[in-house]
Amino acid sequence: MHPSEDIRCTKSRRLEGRRIVLGVTGSIAAVECVKLIRELLRHGADVHPVLSAAGAKIIHPDSLWFASGHPAITQITGAVEHVSHCGMVKDPAHLLLLAPCTSNTISKMACGIDDTPVTTFAATAIGTGIPIMVAPAMHESMYDHPAVQENIRKLQKFGVEFIGPKLEENKAKMASIDEIVMAVLRKLGKGDLKGKKVLVIAGATREPIDDVRSITNLSTGKTGIELALAAWIRGASVELWYGASPIPPPSLFPVKRFDTVASLLALVQGIKMAFHAVMVPAAVSDFTVDRARGKLDSGQVPELRLKKAPKVIQALRKKFKGLLVGFKAESRVDDAALEKSAREMMSSSGADLAVANDVGKVKADATDIIIVPRKGEARKFSGPKAQAADAILHEVVKLL
Repeated sequence: MHPSEDIRCTKSRRLEGRRIVLGVTGSIAAVECVKLIRELLRHGADVHPVLSAAGAKIIHPDSLWFASGHPAITQITGAVEHVSHCGMVKDPAHLLLLAPCTSNTISKMACGIDDTPVTTFAATAIGTGIPIMVAPAMHESMYDHPAVQENIRKLQKFGVEFIGPKLEENKAKMASIDEIVMAVLRKLGKGDLKGKKVLVIAGATREPIDDVRSITNLSTGKTGIELALAAWIRGASVELWYGASPIPPPSLFPVKRFDTVASLLALVQGIKMAFHAVMVPAAVSDFTVDRARGKLDSGQVPELRLKKAPKVIQALRKKFKGLLVGFKAESRVDDAALEKSAREMMSSSGADLAVANDVGKVKADATDIIIVPRKGEARKFSGPKAQAADAILHEVVKLL
């Protein structure tokens, strides 16, 4: 077994069974392709690298072989590799991804020129109708050339999709590996939430004690981020409301920030977008406290009187009539008690689906959850948070 198999599906199974041909051209960004291939493998993809002669001057074919588990294709032989992967065959590749793609290759593709292994694959895929995604990489002056821009528009008319580039330091840099992988995941995803609008509320609230201190709930916001990403990958139009968290929110969809329960309730009262589903994994405080003016004297121990905070999910239910998914956290309870608590939360809040967990079983990137529908048996899941998000959305799709 090739060592690349050690990392396959370690993040998710979203690309399992998907064959991706990766075309690598002569940009210095080719040095990033080992990382790109490995990240695609972590989501289950089967990646076959194709390398132009110019690309081979920057990254060695053996590096791509090591990364993918498949020898890099550096020339078209009697095996007609371009046809077996991207031709009119019984089992063609699911995607041709060109990353990085130079201005030279873009222009050749637009004109139907196939004088390198990469452009031969591209010409074949365009003729067959296989999906193609391109991550350009070049100097910005080359990217701004009118002919290059015209050729990009021409390829877009052919159905080719472009990822990036990122314009900085007078360069049109290849999009980040995360951005490329996310675009591929959405392109090859199930698409079962396409046309749906989803709101995810994540992160923690912070209730100020004085000008420098606050009480809060422990939360990384990771579960909410994974839910938002999973919904976006499945084709949804996503909006994220995000509280306190050490993890920065993704730039793939609109984000609104909140800090206190009051500021979150203000967002709820102003809700306008017609969402089909709202998911609330946020760690919202159950208590508030009267805020002292200035800073409390650190030489004294103040008495804090906690007050019951309003339930945000109940306020949501009054404003929102679509599918509402509530989350319930407990500590040191068995599965029966956890499910009971989840059902009580659904009853009191009007939620349509509940996700419950024991905080003592949560790790940095893994969790144990129970997914509890209004009717029927609860479903348990244990594993990475990305896969937990998919398990939750599987139930959401069924209810929608």
